[in-house]
Amino acid sequence: MTDPRDAADVCATLYAFAQGIDTRDWDLLETVFTDPFEYDYTSHRADAAGVLTPAEWVGARRRRFATMTATQHSMTNPRVVVDGDTARVRMYVEAWHLADIDGVSEWCTIGGEYHDELVREGDRWRISKLCLDRRWTVGNPAVLDLPT
Repeated sequence: MTDPRDAADVCATLYAFAQGIDTRDWDLLETVFTDPFEYDYTSHRADAAGVLTPAEWVGARRRRFATMTATQHSMTNPRVVVDGDTARVRMYVEAWHLADIDGVSEWCTIGGEYHDELVREGDRWRISKLCLDRRWTVGNPAVLDLPT
């Protein structure tokens, strides 16, 4: 059985991931990953998978989210399984993205699940694999594709 303290600490890492993006706290965002880590966003973009360092991931997010006026990532219903110093998590995500396009405030929201893996490094949990299973999109998808 998963220790509730471990489950809470794992969730805190994932919430810090969302907070780092939404508040543009790039230093915080960089601390939530192992170095390197694996990502898979192919459910959203066919070519969006690979292995990156935290600095590479954050640099790409800085450029992408600079095109947006605001974002809000809400994650709920975590299902955490801890086995020693590794954890697997499934968690719902709803991510709002807002941007001005030709002087008009536009939005696009995606929803689905994260299927993540984390490892314990000392007294912290860090994301070793970040996997988005996008299930739906509403709004103007151009918000997600503005030139960086």
